[in-house]
Amino acid sequence: MHRNFQLQADLQSSGEHAREFVFTSNDFEQVRQMIYDHAGISLNLSKQNMVYSRLSRRLRVTGIDNFKDYLALLAGDKAEWEAFVNSLTTNLTAFFREPHHFPLLAEHVLKQKNRHIVLWSSAASTGEEPYTMAMTMIDAFDSFTPPVTILATDLDTNVLAKAEAGIYPVERVEKLPNAVVKRFFLRGSGARAGFVRVRPELRAMITFRQVNLLEDDWHIRGPLDAIFCRNVMIYFDKETQLKILERFAPLLQPDGLLFAGHSENFQNAGHIFSMRGKTVYSLAAY
Repeated sequence: MHRNFQLQADLQSSGEHAREFVFTSNDFEQVRQMIYDHAGISLNLSKQNMVYSRLSRRLRVTGIDNFKDYLALLAGDKAEWEAFVNSLTTNLTAFFREPHHFPLLAEHVLKQKNRHIVLWSSAASTGEEPYTMAMTMIDAFDSFTPPVTILATDLDTNVLAKAEAGIYPVERVEKLPNAVVKRFFLRGSGARAGFVRVRPELRAMITFRQVNLLEDDWHIRGPLDAIFCRNVMIYFDKETQLKILERFAPLLQPDGLLFAGHSENFQNAGHIFSMRGKTVYSLAAY
């Protein structure tokens, strides 16, 4: 009871009285449990305003005037459930984010002789990461048709649709070297002015698909040469992290690499993965 009273006090002190919709401690607790059970995302108390802001949009869209009825709706409305999950996922990404990873990836795949390379971007978001992987492979093999397949997955179907389209505001590539932009992007004109599109050769290398890392079967078959799982584990508790890492391991080649985010550390999984470099891991048994 003390925890619920504190939650209610926190909600009230953060301006609940001025909100368009009543958002109680029980509503927030229910949202926390639902997104944890479905996606493994652990929302702490500091996220309550974010949750209210994002889900309020869904109440307006559905015409429901209270969170209790909205949350009840989710049990029988598959489309709205998907919108609910998409609303609560965070998708911050950029081309060549954490750039030290990509020379290591290129060096690694070039060691593999006379076989097809398979890579997995497990939190692909709007596509910048898998497209950066594709650019890296094209440069590594000096060919726009390298022997590489990239699987790009995400929980959020909205961002996957954007990723598959491969169209971005020109601002998203302004920090890239001009040579990279000219080599890998096509500039839009007319109605598409102000946008760029990745070259079709990059899109041809990548398969986009929804995957929930908490699902029992990802329908992904190894062996994989590398898995990128960057800046997503921070949303999981340690128990969930460990379960996912245990499932990554058998999908990798014996010398396969796991790329993590800059704020992630897998010391609790030292029996599975050992650090190979800055936020890069290999199988502990290798």
